[in-house]
Amino acid sequence: MSKQSLRERAMNFLARREHSVDELITKLVKAEFDRDDVLTTIARLTEQDLQSDQRFAENYTRYRSNRGFGDQKIRQELKERGVAVELINDTLDNADIDWFALATTVKCKRFGEQKPGDIKERAKQQRFLHYRGFTHEQINESFR
Repeated sequence: MSKQSLRERAMNFLARREHSVDELITKLVKAEFDRDDVLTTIARLTEQDLQSDQRFAENYTRYRSNRGFGDQKIRQELKERGVAVELINDTLDNADIDWFALATTVKCKRFGEQKPGDIKERAKQQRFLHYRGFTHEQINESFR
């Protein structure tokens, strides 16, 4: 396939939403484009600031936190999508998100305002928040 159609396909992916470099490579290679051409095209898009892992990480962090997920879950998902660890750390550190308040909000939305009646119920709520990617400190603070 031609390099022009490769660029168009990459731009179509980026027009829908931000993608990490690894996501773009995977999608374009799966569409049967030559891997070397894909890497060259993505490098050009990155140079032209049409693709940015930083923008992707910021948008992804905002999206997932709005869906009630904690920083640990988001960190893991960004790693799976091929974002550099330093960029993940910068993005999460600079995100304007109060993770403690978010943990409390998620807990209250799921289980209500009242405190758990027994240890079994508290453990259930803690497991839920842990699954959602909140730290032990954030989880414990949500019960105060």
